[in-house]
Amino acid sequence: MKNIEKEERYNRIGEDNVLITVFTPAYNRAYTLHLCYESMLRQTSKNFEWLIVDDGSSDNTRELVNEWMQKDNGFKIRYIYKENGGMHTAHNVAYENIYTELNMCIDSDDYLVDNAIERITEFWNQNKDEKYGGIIALDIHQDGSNVGTFLPNQKSIAYNDFYEYGGIGDKKVIYRTDVITKYPPYPEYEGEKFVGLCYKYLLADQEYPLLILNEPICVVEYLEDGSTRNIFKQFKQNPRGYIFLRKERMKYFKTFKWRFRSCIHYVSESIDIGNRKFISESPKKAMTIVAIPFGVLLYFYINYKTRDI
Repeated sequence: MKNIEKEERYNRIGEDNVLITVFTPAYNRAYTLHLCYESMLRQTSKNFEWLIVDDGSSDNTRELVNEWMQKDNGFKIRYIYKENGGMHTAHNVAYENIYTELNMCIDSDDYLVDNAIERITEFWNQNKDEKYGGIIALDIHQDGSNVGTFLPNQKSIAYNDFYEYGGIGDKKVIYRTDVITKYPPYPEYEGEKFVGLCYKYLLADQEYPLLILNEPICVVEYLEDGSTRNIFKQFKQNPRGYIFLRKERMKYFKTFKWRFRSCIHYVSESIDIGNRKFISESPKKAMTIVAIPFGVLLYFYINYKTRDI
């Protein structure tokens, strides 16, 4: 049944008259979501639709979006409500409901630069090719400064290669829908609400580099209640999700530094859940054994940092 549904979704890709779906997972962010909406209104091109995936909000997100949907915005707005499960589960729902050629996630506390859709459209039409999985572009802060380092001066790059070889800071990824949906969905673990979004990007990297657009597309704001600010808390609350991600990174990362770093975290998180089989379950057994002392130290450090949680 799932294969039939997947084939039907592939057949529907491109049936809409717009190029890109901008999707926004939202959880109790009615107080910031208007910034994202207002940036959609300012777009110099309306070659997109906006999909909001409400991840179980208890605030007035639904009412706010319904109000916007009644207006003549110049673009289509779709709204899907789901039970709260975390960012990655909202991405799963989004990918099941996107039928445009391209897609891009804009977080509920971020917003697009005014010509973002126009530049994506122009750049993609000029450079698209079956060998590319999409586009990687820049995020900027509200003061206009770049988030982290610029992208390298070359035609394309794999998403994770940028970070493995010294890149810093969040970047905006715009994926071909037929590419990103061909890989398995993010796993969901009972009682946990986080799996790194880079998992699917890591799989896509094995086949498809991303075209480099060294221009700002998104303005980002790191809120105190956002996931970036709560990394140690996330480690403690979502160990199985992180263990899954560490194992995937061990398999696919290219450099020893990043594979070994993943091993250290894998050891720490395995200790946290009392998994005595972590060596036999590791895709890099010898490296994991070497990482044990460092993983033990990391385990105690994380416990110290989260002692008040």
